[in-house]
Amino acid sequence: MDYSKILISPVVTEKSVAAQAAKKYSFMVKLDANKIEIAKAVESAYGVNVLDVNIVPIRKKVRKAGKGRTITKRRQGKRAIVTIKPKQTIDFNKIKSA
Repeated sequence: MDYSKILISPVVTEKSVAAQAAKKYSFMVKLDANKIEIAKAVESAYGVNVLDVNIVPIRKKVRKAGKGRTITKRRQGKRAIVTIKPKQTIDFNKIKSA
């Protein structure tokens, strides 16, 4: 399986950057990805050992526009919070080539 297509992008917010001190990194991932595939994708892309993966579903946000129309404000997605071994770090600028 091609694990490079599972990870969409890293999530860089104030909360996720603060969690990096505890070795927890956040990624947006494909909707059909499971925890095992996410762990293997992070290990192969960044060369680290994954201890735990938590998944947070992101619900689609819509707004009624009148006369039955809806406007989508945010797409549906999935966020994975990955915990790695204590002595390791992930540098988002360097991706390990396959």
